[in-house]
Amino acid sequence: MAVRTHGLRKCYANKCQELFWSKFLGREVEGFDALKGIDVRIAAGSCFGILGLNGSGKSTFLQLLAGVLEPTSGTIETNGKISAILELGSGFNSFFTGRENIAFYSRLVGVPPDLVSQAENAIIEFAEIGDFIDRPLSTYSSGMVARLGFAARAFLEFDILILDEVLSVGDAYFQRKCFRMLENM
Repeated sequence: MAVRTHGLRKCYANKCQELFWSKFLGREVEGFDALKGIDVRIAAGSCFGILGLNGSGKSTFLQLLAGVLEPTSGTIETNGKISAILELGSGFNSFFTGRENIAFYSRLVGVPPDLVSQAENAIIEFAEIGDFIDRPLSTYSSGMVARLGFAARAFLEFDILILDEVLSVGDAYFQRKCFRMLENM
């Protein structure tokens, strides 16, 4: 099993005081339940998609799996190293160049520098952003950020890859290229 959740709940408190009382006195959080009672099992080696209306909790669920958010209650078990692209440019610094962001993100998620240097050329080649690789991320279009973000994660070691609408940005050519890569994985 790659991922398993049981009774997963994420509640956004109505008041900050609710968070305090829930944390220190064990009271139940009152507020808006983005997710409640989610039980999921995802087998290793499988591809899993989440469909739903806007506001139905898809991104919240993925952020919980990636460890960006903490559940209000319930459990999450993951078996392996997670790589996640949850929003455009997450884990990047807009003042750094593309090349610097590859190194920065890699260090952020604990990839040893020797593995980063081995993967850097493949990341740059896949992203196809040309000379922009040595320019600050703040000069990139949203499609270029998506290209670099996908490539930086896809060429580093992971067991579980979480993507949240990242391929909805950018051109059809790059989307097809990413889907081919995912199919090969």
